[in-house]
Amino acid sequence: MSTEQQHLAGPLSAAVANLCQRLQPQVSARTAAGFREVLRRLSAPLQVAVAGRIKSGKSTLVNALIGRRVAPTDVGECTRLVTRFQYGTVDRVELVFFDGRKQVLPFDVGGMIPKDLEVDFDKVSHLEAYLTNAVLRDLTVIDTPGLGSLDLASVKRTEQLLGAAKHRKSDDDPDAAEGDRAADGDADTDEDDGELDDTSRNAVAGAEAVLYVVTQGVRADDQQALAAFTAATASREAGPVNAIAVLNKADTITPESVTGSDGDVWKAATLLAEKQAATLKPRVADVIPVIGLLAESAESGNFTSADADALRQLAQLDDGTWETMLISADIFTSWECEVPTGTRVRLLEKLDLYGIRCAVDTLRAEPDLTAGALRRKLLDASGLAGVRTRLDAVFRVRADGIKAAAALASVTALAHASGDPGERQRVHDAIEVLLAKPEAHQLRLLEALTLVTSGAVNMPEDLAEEVLRVGGSAEVGEQLGMRGRPHKELSAYALERAGWWRSFASFGATPAQSRVAHVVHRAYFLIWQQLKAQA
Repeated sequence: MSTEQQHLAGPLSAAVANLCQRLQPQVSARTAAGFREVLRRLSAPLQVAVAGRIKSGKSTLVNALIGRRVAPTDVGECTRLVTRFQYGTVDRVELVFFDGRKQVLPFDVGGMIPKDLEVDFDKVSHLEAYLTNAVLRDLTVIDTPGLGSLDLASVKRTEQLLGAAKHRKSDDDPDAAEGDRAADGDADTDEDDGELDDTSRNAVAGAEAVLYVVTQGVRADDQQALAAFTAATASREAGPVNAIAVLNKADTITPESVTGSDGDVWKAATLLAEKQAATLKPRVADVIPVIGLLAESAESGNFTSADADALRQLAQLDDGTWETMLISADIFTSWECEVPTGTRVRLLEKLDLYGIRCAVDTLRAEPDLTAGALRRKLLDASGLAGVRTRLDAVFRVRADGIKAAAALASVTALAHASGDPGERQRVHDAIEVLLAKPEAHQLRLLEALTLVTSGAVNMPEDLAEEVLRVGGSAEVGEQLGMRGRPHKELSAYALERAGWWRSFASFGATPAQSRVAHVVHRAYFLIWQQLKAQA
């Protein structure tokens, strides 16, 4: 086994990697170059893009997920670039130019990527940040410029990463055209020179999964961006397999505006997240509420013992004074009290009023709490644990399937772009042989799920929900919709549904529905076999 294959996510990725290696001598030099890029991507960690509208708090959430305050959150040139955070043995940041050049970028005095660059910004493609953080060993986090900003170049960079736009030459934008040519190679290059052309490059570009950040209102362009997102090609749309959303800034929600919240901010955020999940369905697996600023401060080391001491002082104030100070940020910083104004401003920047209230309430209940214990309480209050749990359940656990499915989509797109019917047929046949193997059924299931969630295959609503459930989870109880039920019931239900879907495939489905139904039947049957073996 090669060194590269030792780092593959699992057996499905290994099977696709073997397919690429076997096919390379049978295809054109250009398609083979694309396959080599697919192999490189297969051996890399799962690539998750953090995307959303401008000022939705993406970079703050990135810092919280990484556990280090390194992504700039204030508007600057760096926030207009795509930044890839990946594991490295030495911390460093590299500017990558459109012409392929790289330049090491020093961190600022606070250990963050500087927000402004001392180079020609228009010639910069993106940033590569290498960090020693263990969380990045199996997850590359990609911070993106905000969608909906007035900076069209930044929006274009983000859309290209999400699959909402393709690299294209522009007659009315000579600088963009020059950058595209530098990135893609000479457009007049001979077809068999082994270089990737524009179409081929797009076929293997893009993130493999997306963490989409929304705030209180889901807008039309949020749905458009999710609808356009592709993992490896424009044919794989966002769905519950490779996309989850977070409702950021949950602390800013007015509880009175959400029916059933009983005046509780977090309950209001949870109810609103459920509503947004229904709106964004089936583009995302879930919407999870989070307070990104609180998570960043508590997780990245930005919350200090001096902050805890200042909060301890505030906890000594009488109730009337304290409640008055919490009316607004202006009153909090300007009211007369023993804690200096500058200190209160710093607390606001790190925790906002909600976090400050949480901290003081906690200290009043537990006066002897250490600074470290208080930090952990604030981290719990941020909701970051819930985001990480869903990241693990939706992305990490199924990284092998997500990466293999994205790679197969790239392989198919590369063969299609070659223009050689014989080459397309050879690749198609090889993929069909791979997918016929029992161990590759997960890829069939992911494909069926994508067909249904994207609307390519219309199913009755209840059946579409069932496909979503079976294909959208890696846990048997959740797949069957019977979490926590006895083993015997699970086994009986799996066999019953396997029979039903087999009958539907043969006697009531359209040809397109039948294709999906056979896959779902097989999924239930394999679940039944798995449960039977465990009995």
